[in-house]
Amino acid sequence: MSGEPANDIVIALEVDDAVLADRLATLLGGVAGLRLAAPGEQATAAVVARNREAAGAGDFELTPRELDVLALLAEGASNKMIAQRLGISVHTAKFHVGSLLDKLDATGRTDAVAHAARRGVINL
Repeated sequence: MSGEPANDIVIALEVDDAVLADRLATLLGGVAGLRLAAPGEQATAAVVARNREAAGAGDFELTPRELDVLALLAEGASNKMIAQRLGISVHTAKFHVGSLLDKLDATGRTDAVAHAARRGVINL
């Protein structure tokens, strides 16, 4: 694309709601140093907003801390590592992991990550 700076951040919009996608495109399109990715173009960042009901995530809500713990579980972190990274006790980390397993109806840590990925809660 000639005439555009090579150091622009290229943003891909992955938004299920067409109205929201149009609003975001309008807002982001006017920001210096950003440009929206063309169809099929590789982006350096993405804005992802999925319809929770369509993704099957409508039957539970995760707290911001549970989302932090889930991201660390996806990296393979142990309870001790989670506690260290988040500045919480190991007991609290275990509590959050247990809460995630219950909310996601998972049989274990890997199953929780798989359920969350299938439901669109996290991207792997």
